[in-house]
Amino acid sequence: MFDVLLDTMIDCLKLIPFLLFTYLIMEYIEHKTSAKMKQAVEKSGHYGPILGGLVGAFPQCGFAAAAANLYAGRVISIGTLIAVFLSTSDEMLPIFISEAVSPIIIIKILGLKVIIGIIAGYIIDMVWRVKHAKESMNIKNFCEHEHCNCENGILKSAIKHTVQITIFIFVISIILNMGIELFGEDIFSNLLLNRPILGEMIAGLFGLIPNCAASVIITQLYLQGVIGSGAMMSGLLISAGTGILILFKVNTSVKESFKIMGLLYVIGVTVGIIIELLGVHIG
Repeated sequence: MFDVLLDTMIDCLKLIPFLLFTYLIMEYIEHKTSAKMKQAVEKSGHYGPILGGLVGAFPQCGFAAAAANLYAGRVISIGTLIAVFLSTSDEMLPIFISEAVSPIIIIKILGLKVIIGIIAGYIIDMVWRVKHAKESMNIKNFCEHEHCNCENGILKSAIKHTVQITIFIFVISIILNMGIELFGEDIFSNLLLNRPILGEMIAGLFGLIPNCAASVIITQLYLQGVIGSGAMMSGLLISAGTGILILFKVNTSVKESFKIMGLLYVIGVTVGIIIELLGVHIG
């Protein structure tokens, strides 16, 4: 128990400088570009799913939260919203960077999420056939989510985010390491790794957690070899951070919000199952 605790603590301490540096860069870019990105998405028209998919790939769930607000005001289409949600990387990228994951692997995963988001967005827009009135909207909730605090300075926001994610990683790593120590790595891995459908469904449920814990859990499970590429993609496609939570808060139709959440889950799990059954290994 002591060895597990000590090893996990040392591993987490090693990550802090990388996480802080990464979040300093991301906070700077987000503070400088978020307003311009929002305006571009608003004016995207038929190109909404393309721009939404590309914008969503930016780390943290700030744009997923913004997209939820824009959709609630019918400024963007449901396809654009889904594209943003599916491509959102949230905490995956900083964790991958801090763990020195190959840039090629990162690009593959991000690229696949963006492509799936764009394709799904256009298909959903064609099937849904809902015309949105171009209403002006004051996005008063744009900063009301756990990652974006526009009143704080860049350094303070980066430090706060680094502390939050380090704690998440520490707690999750302790649980995983203790589970592996008690039950054995093979038993723990086989629970998800060798179950092509159940593994993707469970990972998808993790993805529905409405904060950064979802992407942290899924990324850590993947890095530790507990889940494969299919389950990893299922969870990360579905994980939209606080985007879903804000959608339920600002969208007038709760029933519609549940439909969107269901669509997100079905798409993510289906893609994950296909990847697993085809034996595709992203790595």
